[in-house]
Amino acid sequence: MEYKPIGIIHTPFSQIEKMPIQPAGASGVTGEVEVFKEFRDGLKDLDGFSHIILLYHFHQSRGFALHVVPFMDSEPRGLFATRAPKRPNPIGLSVVRLLRIEESTVYIENVDIVDGTPLLDIKPYVPEFDGQAHVRIGWLEHVRKDVSERKSDSRFG
Repeated sequence: MEYKPIGIIHTPFSQIEKMPIQPAGASGVTGEVEVFKEFRDGLKDLDGFSHIILLYHFHQSRGFALHVVPFMDSEPRGLFATRAPKRPNPIGLSVVRLLRIEESTVYIENVDIVDGTPLLDIKPYVPEFDGQAHVRIGWLEHVRKDVSERKSDSRFG
């Protein structure tokens, strides 16, 4: 399997520590997605969506463990029950607000991604496709309201 980046994500976060850990904790933080010219035509019609899903490579992540202490907890959890960046396939996902598109630059808001992150794909966010009713959120149920206050630290650097 081989993936080729389609662009680069630019944000105000030059290092992993102290950045928001999810888009919900990055309210108002803006960034830009530089889509490489050979993929620019794929942006056609994207400007009709208010939110987009960014899939990206955690390029600063090395290695992984199957049990981790996530940012939102102090107890070890199974890796796949977390959104920890150190993964067997270090792929990240963020739903961000689309502000506008100018040529091959996509302007976004509520971004929780480190600057210089390679972009793998963009998909439109569609509530009827992506939103689910009757959702359980496991161990996060008791801490989910804290996401806007939590920042990353060195544990996954």
